[in-house]
Amino acid sequence: MRRAAGEKVKQSPKKLGPKALVGSPEAKRQAAVILEVLSGVRGPVEGGQALGVSLTRYYTLETRALQGLLGALEPLPRGRRRRHPEDELRHLQRDKGRLERELDRARSLLRVAQRTMGISAPASRETKGPAGRKRRRPVVRAMRAIAALTEIETTTPPTELQVETGASPGVLTHGLDDDRAS
Repeated sequence: MRRAAGEKVKQSPKKLGPKALVGSPEAKRQAAVILEVLSGVRGPVEGGQALGVSLTRYYTLETRALQGLLGALEPLPRGRRRRHPEDELRHLQRDKGRLERELDRARSLLRVAQRTMGISAPASRETKGPAGRKRRRPVVRAMRAIAALTEIETTTPPTELQVETGASPGVLTHGLDDDRAS
């Protein structure tokens, strides 16, 4: 059944009153006796006898009950409650796994659609070298520098060392060649 755009969904009202209290029968009986004592229907000694505990134990139970009442009536902080870092980490890891599965599914759907349409898949950007590592592309600036250096080498006049050894001006030598050293 579909609802109209402006129609609100009716929520069942939360149970209110004494019938909505959840707890064991023993806890409910103790709460009833403590409320009777606090309202003056019974005295503390009679309340302890009704519960089958000593007067000291009755006062301990009464204090716990009142402390629970105060704790339940404390104002709650606004907004969402913060999670513990471990819970947050677990939540983020679960989200990451879900998103990775979603990405894999989208990629496989893309491949199927490309095959169906007859489109070749684009070449992979990450090409692996022989050791399984990503192959490094040559840096364009380095290539330009090499070209500039080789251009300089061919246009510079021979140095004194090149003239003495007989090396050609296009080749840089750092000393005497092995075959000429003898």
